[in-house]
Amino acid sequence: MHDDRRLTEVRLDRFVRERIVPAVYPRSVPLTLSSWDVPDEPVPVPDALRQEFTPQEHGAAWGRPWSTKWLRLQGQVPDAWGTATDTSVEVIVDLGFSSDLPGFQCEGIAWRPDGTIVKAISPRNQYIPLKLLGSGMAVDFYVEAAANPDLSQGWTFAATPYGDKATAGNEPKYRLGRIVIAELNQTVWELQQDIWTLSGLMHELPMELPRRHEILRALERMLDAMDPDDVPGTAAAGREALAGVLARPAYASAHHLLATGHAHIDSAWLWPVRETIRKCARTFSNVVALMDEDPRFVFSCSSAQQLAWVKELYPELFGRIREKVKTGQFVPVGGMWVESDTNMPGGEAMARQFLEGKGFFLAEFGVECEEAWLPDTFGYSAAMPQIVKAAGSKWFLTQKISWNQVNRMPHHSFNWEGIDGTRVFTHFPPVDSYSSELSGRELAHAERNYRDHGRGTVSLVPFGYGDGGGGPTREMLAAARRTEDLEGSPKVELGSAASFFARAQAEYEALPVWVGELYLELHRGTYTSQAKTKLGNRRSEHLLREAELWCATAAVRAGYAYPADELRRLWRLVLLQQFHDILPGSSIAWVHQDAERNYAAVGRQLEAIIADAAGAVLGAGDTDFLLNAAPHERHGVPALAAAEPVTAGPPVLATEAGGGYILDNGIIRAVINADGLLESLTDYASGRDAIAPGQFGNLLELHRDTPNEWDAWDIDAFYRRNVVRLTGARSLTLESRGRDAVVVVERLAGSSALTQRISLAAGAGSLAISTAVDWQESEKLLKLGFALDVRADRSAAETQFGHVFRPTHLNTSWETAKFEICAHRWIHVAEPGYGVAVTNSSTYGHDVTRNIREDDGGTTTTVRLSLLRAPKFPDPAADRGRHELNVTIRPGAGIADAVEEGYRTNLAPRVVRGAHGVEPLIAVSNPALVVEAVKLAEDGSGDVVVRVYESLGERSAGTVTAGFAVNGVHTVDLLERPAAAPGVTAAGDSAELALRPFQLVTLRFVR
Repeated sequence: MHDDRRLTEVRLDRFVRERIVPAVYPRSVPLTLSSWDVPDEPVPVPDALRQEFTPQEHGAAWGRPWSTKWLRLQGQVPDAWGTATDTSVEVIVDLGFSSDLPGFQCEGIAWRPDGTIVKAISPRNQYIPLKLLGSGMAVDFYVEAAANPDLSQGWTFAATPYGDKATAGNEPKYRLGRIVIAELNQTVWELQQDIWTLSGLMHELPMELPRRHEILRALERMLDAMDPDDVPGTAAAGREALAGVLARPAYASAHHLLATGHAHIDSAWLWPVRETIRKCARTFSNVVALMDEDPRFVFSCSSAQQLAWVKELYPELFGRIREKVKTGQFVPVGGMWVESDTNMPGGEAMARQFLEGKGFFLAEFGVECEEAWLPDTFGYSAAMPQIVKAAGSKWFLTQKISWNQVNRMPHHSFNWEGIDGTRVFTHFPPVDSYSSELSGRELAHAERNYRDHGRGTVSLVPFGYGDGGGGPTREMLAAARRTEDLEGSPKVELGSAASFFARAQAEYEALPVWVGELYLELHRGTYTSQAKTKLGNRRSEHLLREAELWCATAAVRAGYAYPADELRRLWRLVLLQQFHDILPGSSIAWVHQDAERNYAAVGRQLEAIIADAAGAVLGAGDTDFLLNAAPHERHGVPALAAAEPVTAGPPVLATEAGGGYILDNGIIRAVINADGLLESLTDYASGRDAIAPGQFGNLLELHRDTPNEWDAWDIDAFYRRNVVRLTGARSLTLESRGRDAVVVVERLAGSSALTQRISLAAGAGSLAISTAVDWQESEKLLKLGFALDVRADRSAAETQFGHVFRPTHLNTSWETAKFEICAHRWIHVAEPGYGVAVTNSSTYGHDVTRNIREDDGGTTTTVRLSLLRAPKFPDPAADRGRHELNVTIRPGAGIADAVEEGYRTNLAPRVVRGAHGVEPLIAVSNPALVVEAVKLAEDGSGDVVVRVYESLGERSAGTVTAGFAVNGVHTVDLLERPAAAPGVTAAGDSAELALRPFQLVTLRFVR
């Protein structure tokens, strides 16, 4: 037979485009429009409905960037419309959409005159069924239209002014399109869905497979059976021609796809938080409307914060959601406050993501999420399995690792083993999308891509437009119905994530194991972009630690009223800003301006809380007390206590040498040359110089930083090929600061003025370097490096509740891909018997390289910190301005020293005047057991909750003792519910701990 396949496919495409699409709505009449433009920020619905609406022309330009226009739509449905059995009446609203994008542009939401929400209007969801308006044959409702600009710009990553209202301009971005009452022909619409499903399947089938040609000929028969001049009248015949191929059942061995509705709504990204709130209302109103039409439809909603916004600002919609939760259709998943970054939040912050998220879902819906749900986060910390399990969850889902540039994950379902040995069942959907349309291409890819065939038979597919695009549509549900049991396609079943996980785990015996972090081989620049946002996060985490500790101490010691509600509010604000496009620095300027304002407010309020609690415990007096919130002794003050500090060690001796200076405090000796570079750093205990021969520490390097795409997200490996070493100093001076000494270095980094203060304190085991810079560079990366005389085959980087080891060599493609890594407060490199720790106050991006010296055969291990970047997209002014970044380097350091130094760098000494000191609430006999949090219990009982982890990566034992009267000690989970903890024995007012490496334990001391 002659091959006319391509001719038939082209014929089909044109027939659909020119005949079927127009026939879905064969007749329509325009609506009468009036409008009111909101002067600035969006207003509550009652305020908008009270305004004077003036006549609005169809087809008019509208919408300066980020503005809101309210439209009133009025009209009358023509007689006899929608009376036929296969017709209904809908309103079509086109706000000027681009058909190329499901989101990233203008969008709207329909409101009834009584102020109740109807559903959203979006590029691929423009209809409103007349029955939802509840107004009979008269049409009268409102549309709140948001002129959100398209910052994606075709993903060209070009600098754009639209991310900041101050630079976005006032020119209208859109023009109103078709706004009409229309009659929907249901048979034509169903035929359109038949064709879409079958054509999509056909194009994915191998040419040699008979099924492909069977579908083609059925589509050809459909074309022949229909009259192009009377599509509505012949659509039933067209459907009949396709009925046979649609009825063919799937292969017995077909892969199973559990499809769960989803709408990955970024809590901020190319839009501000205020717009996310409206996106949630739009999406969730769509979802509940679809649920009313299809009781099989299940939707997975992952962010407690988003539902908290809806509860506060859209209570009527929240009530409808609550009812759908009861029916099992609207399913909270994930159990986190937001879909946070997992690389950079501290351990306690990750714990609070689950505490606040799961707590909200339990309180509002009586639902406990058993899965962690993070499809779009930029890599996953090796500490996550333990945190997930400690929160009472047992499954984990991610999708983003499919974006890896180099290596492909070997499994789609596996046990993920964390730093402490905890394992969690993990699924990585082979559809490689968290925003599927359930197209033939996507379903076929999921089946072909699945790497566990023969052992597993089922995978998950989250469907619905994401990133603010509006979620599932009725077209997607139609596709799910057609592919439920269809030859050539995987079997698609609608359901919940929990039902998938239970089924997948039950069928897959002897699961493969992945040990350690799920490192994303992309988006490495997110460890560095938007340094002020990262500084705000780090500072807020430590202020919250202090506030809870001193408020709990004051409550127990002095009857102080513990400010639980205020602390929870501040925690939730900090948790929101750990969202995976805020803390990583990958959002528009508006988002980061909001974040910096929020962090400043959090800082002010926490400082006031700390001052108030300190006053309560210390009393009124004129003695200076050091409040030591660190888990280690400091200046003679015990951990978690307040006492008069003790001065230790002789003053620093500073001498001039060769145009530079030598700083010596009897513990370490630092040689700083005339260029302000660290030439030598020796600790007297070992007698070793940490700096490699002929090389330097404190070396600033300026790199070209022009990634191929995703500017704020990415650092590409070729950045290393273009570098300017900042070896020259404009000036070098010595300052005396009491018993300490400071060398001040002035430099230029490109055109940016830079001042470094290299400090050595009396009694300190580390050298501190503060780098203040007025950063004015563009597409540059500033690194600070230390060339160390250490043969380290791996580095240790702090992560949540422990640290993670990474090889320094490049033996495999997996190691080579980790050319930029994340560390929290410290990074440590060592050879047996000797190590060096480098700590920071707000830096997360690092790289560690090694080189063999030709002259002496020794190994130089270079540790570098990524201080600043200057990407152009999505914020063209990212990081411009003044920054201060603090680093310490501690020679002769073990892991325990690195842990202590990390807290020292991030918990600045707090000296407060009072009448008397205060004993710690909690004492720990072994410093390897680190107290991460001391707080009062969430239930208001007044019990004291203490979070402890093993910090050295070895078996450690010790006693945690209460310094107050208790009625018992219990182990609890992160939600403070009773939970068993291996290695913990309670006895009276203390707990005996024998912990495995990095084990996390939460203790509840009953008062």
